[in-house]
Amino acid sequence: MLQPHQLLSQDIPPVAIIGPSRPSRLCHACGTAIDAEAEICPYCGVRQGAVQARPRGGALVESDSSDRKLAPAVLLCVLFGVFGAHRFYTGKMGTAVLQLFTLGGLGIWMTIDLIFLIVGSFKDKEGRRLTEWT
Repeated sequence: MLQPHQLLSQDIPPVAIIGPSRPSRLCHACGTAIDAEAEICPYCGVRQGAVQARPRGGALVESDSSDRKLAPAVLLCVLFGVFGAHRFYTGKMGTAVLQLFTLGGLGIWMTIDLIFLIVGSFKDKEGRRLTEWT
């Protein structure tokens, strides 16, 4: 009688047992292991962060900068900041609604966000900084 490991090795090629040799990473939404170069998770359908090749051993890491631009965010903050428009633009829906109902924290919260935008430390929903103006 054959042992279980002997049956497995006869029916399935070794590559399928070991798995793919491509680099992988975890989906930031569902936590499933996906291909490191995947733009969209095949399991949950959520768009992943921008991926850039880094010189350290050829490893792929997520970019720290957002796809959203600073210029529209600053304009939205200056013109409609008390309504949380810049937060809607960056995908922060929960805090945008709070700013909408509190009129930007009576202008204080909006002013702090404007300072963060100008300095370049304001982050979008995924935690990536807005770095490019146009």
